[in-house]
Amino acid sequence: MRILWLERLARRLADAVFALWPRRRPPAAALAECMIVAHRGEFDNEAVLENTVPAFELAAAGGVDGIEFDVRWTADLEPVVIHDPRTGRVFGVDLIVAETPFEELRACLPEIPTLAEIVARYGRRMHLMIELKRDGLGADAARRERLEQILGELRPGEDFHVLALAPELFEPVDFVGRRACMPVAELNLEAISRHTLARDYAGMSGHYLLLSSAMIERHRDRGQRIGTGFVGSRFCLYRELNRGVSWIFSKRATPLATLRRDLLARG
Repeated sequence: MRILWLERLARRLADAVFALWPRRRPPAAALAECMIVAHRGEFDNEAVLENTVPAFELAAAGGVDGIEFDVRWTADLEPVVIHDPRTGRVFGVDLIVAETPFEELRACLPEIPTLAEIVARYGRRMHLMIELKRDGLGADAARRERLEQILGELRPGEDFHVLALAPELFEPVDFVGRRACMPVAELNLEAISRHTLARDYAGMSGHYLLLSSAMIERHRDRGQRIGTGFVGSRFCLYRELNRGVSWIFSKRATPLATLRRDLLARG
């Protein structure tokens, strides 16, 4: 717990420094071509809860390019949109998602959407960044069949990408192709970078503090794109776009989208 607290403190301090560190404005092409993605939607976990339809509606109204959200599976293998393995932190009612049948989860917590509902509502309206979470339920064949049903009308790599912290989590979505998959690095950036290059994925993502410019360039040379999180300020956005980052994951995506529109309008 103390290590997590220190890590959060260090990231807040870094965010404060990067917010005040002036950077040159990126070229108009970089501003126009980047994708600003709302991480779990636009939320405060008080009036609006993360990974829910109201959070995604706020992001859509704010003009973001895409939404990132997390997918877990219920006991009867229905994919639902929630980050944690338990529901208590966000919703106050403590259920274990992987041990709860979908109808029971829906009855207790109707705010938790299914993946099918999010795809039906936002597919082709915004780019979907779908992060698959680990749960130990197995049954990859059944998962694959359900995901094919849900994602079948969308274009992999154009309408959506699949994200995962561990590359083996991509197995149930092998039908979308590697160029629709993007590993997410934590502290294991070099290992994930090597794996991404070897498997020819769409690209990779990691925290802006940890991704070096040399690593970004290495992937760009191979036609792969880089995503960085969690950009929260004007100057941090400038820094990342000037480094050649394509996908901007942010908990302040709406203000960044507004900033981009203003900059492009000024020419």
